[in-house]
Amino acid sequence: MVDTLTTQMTAAEFFDLPETNQPTQLIDGELIVAASPIPYHQKLSGRFFKGLENIIPNGEVYFSPLDLYLDDANVPQPDLIWVAADGRCLITPKRFEGPPELIIEILSPGTARVDKIRKYRLYERHGVSEYWIVNAEERYVEVFTLVDGRYSLYGVFDEETPLTSPRLGATLDLKAIFT
Repeated sequence: MVDTLTTQMTAAEFFDLPETNQPTQLIDGELIVAASPIPYHQKLSGRFFKGLENIIPNGEVYFSPLDLYLDDANVPQPDLIWVAADGRCLITPKRFEGPPELIIEILSPGTARVDKIRKYRLYERHGVSEYWIVNAEERYVEVFTLVDGRYSLYGVFDEETPLTSPRLGATLDLKAIFT
């Protein structure tokens, strides 16, 4: 069974591809095409979106599909991002450019390795302030915060422990999200 299809290219070549809703991203110069997310993944994405909208101090929350240009070899498509009003991520007519304050990735069997290793390193390298990795199957969230240019595990949160976000300065009830 093939979970992803890969090809080497640049960001310029990536942006010349036809528009699609198929999960397509460029990581370290490698085009990664994956199957569409399963319904539970999409349900969680929507619930995280709604939850974040209630707690962000400013700016906007966006959900995939979206292109996030980080450099000429990296255009990931995170599940959700928060672009703070005073942040470094720019919203252009065609894409997002630069690191947002928060990125959330919801693990799927075909994307877990990319999300936990390659994207973790990518987001850390580009200075994304906070990175949440959501384990949908086991129903918990790992929160990583940027400290002196490196990610540090801030905490692991589940339905019994409300998620606290130092960057947002707020908590999120995961029981309502994972139900």
